[in-house]
Amino acid sequence: MVVKFNYEYEGKEYFGKVFRPIAKVSFFSPKTKTQTAIWMVVDTGADFTILPKYVARDLGISIENDCVMDKTRGVGGEQTIYLCKARITAKIGGLSRKVPLAFFDADNVPPLLGRLGFLETFDVEFLRSRAVVFKEYSK
Repeated sequence: MVVKFNYEYEGKEYFGKVFRPIAKVSFFSPKTKTQTAIWMVVDTGADFTILPKYVARDLGISIENDCVMDKTRGVGGEQTIYLCKARITAKIGGLSRKVPLAFFDADNVPPLLGRLGFLETFDVEFLRSRAVVFKEYSK
């Protein structure tokens, strides 16, 4: 199976027009048995998948009881994050995975689709036509 998403236009900057690779990911709540769909930045520089704090609430995940506090470092400096103790089912198109998640300590941050346990489980292509393609991993 192949799932494809077009890049999102972010605006014009000093160096030209900026397009960002994005993907629509659905996360399934183990507690409420509902799903939350989120448009995420496909970020090969992110070690793991990190969502804004409000998504934990939407999924019925308690930051205090279901997560472990940690720190992450990136372009924006060091931030507090919360690592979810259990893997959560996520779906991109028809492709489903049990993935590790973390949550930022804020709501106003972009959701990042990272490598560990998620991107690395697919064959991912970034096309010149400004699209990102997810395929089942082939050995």
